[in-house]
Amino acid sequence: MTDLILDCVMDTLKTLPFLFVTYLLMEYIEHRTSDRTKGMIRRAGKWGPLLGGVLGLIPQCGFSAAAASFFSGRVITLGTLLAVFLSTSDEMLPILISSQAPLGTIGRILAMKAVIGILAGFLADFVFRKYNQRKIGSNIHSICEHEHCDCEHSIVKSALRHTVSIALFILAVTLALNIIIGLIGEESLGSLILNWPVAGELLAGLIGLIPNCASSVVITTLYMEGAMSQGAMMAGLLVGSGVGLLVLFRTNRNMKENLKITAMLYVMGVAGGMAVGLLARLAG
Repeated sequence: MTDLILDCVMDTLKTLPFLFVTYLLMEYIEHRTSDRTKGMIRRAGKWGPLLGGVLGLIPQCGFSAAAASFFSGRVITLGTLLAVFLSTSDEMLPILISSQAPLGTIGRILAMKAVIGILAGFLADFVFRKYNQRKIGSNIHSICEHEHCDCEHSIVKSALRHTVSIALFILAVTLALNIIIGLIGEESLGSLILNWPVAGELLAGLIGLIPNCASSVVITTLYMEGAMSQGAMMAGLLVGSGVGLLVLFRTNRNMKENLKITAMLYVMGVAGGMAVGLLARLAG
């Protein structure tokens, strides 16, 4: 057990430089592009899902939260909101980079999230076009953005805080996973439920509903350790929207509507994950 803990600590320490540089870059991007990006989303109109799916990939803290607030104020469409939620990566990108995942793998994951988010967004706007026409602009005075990070302080201090916080979380998840692997054996790793078709995607989608960085940290770490299939990983990351859902429930008073949006996000994310999983199995 002592050796196992030491190995996990050393592996986590090795990721610190990569995490810090990544978060430092993310903080810089946030400061330089945040207002411009949110302005583009507000003016997107019928092209909202396209912009939401693409801009959601930009590593910015609070973007999904801003989209939730815009929707609550009836500034953006339902499809735009879903596109942002499905494409946003939260803590996935820093963990993939710190784990030194191949650039091709990172690019494919980001591209799949964007494509699925855009298609799902346009589908939602088509199906609920009458709803959008009735709601857009009806509650613009109530817009109130709730960011989940404090971007007013030094970007170095903010990046350092993110690095320490996520590194500790990675250490905890990795330690727990290694204990499980030690108990069941590495040869049994592929038999875990998160590697099962359908069941893996359904369970990963539930993990993705956790409204903070925990879901993306857990999902990405499990995938990198081989304890989660590609389809399950994609389902969880698609459903995971950072604190977006939390802000939606806080700013939008229609709880029935919020629950429907949550259900749509889960169904679309899991369906996207199942499609990716099926393609992966056919390719394999």
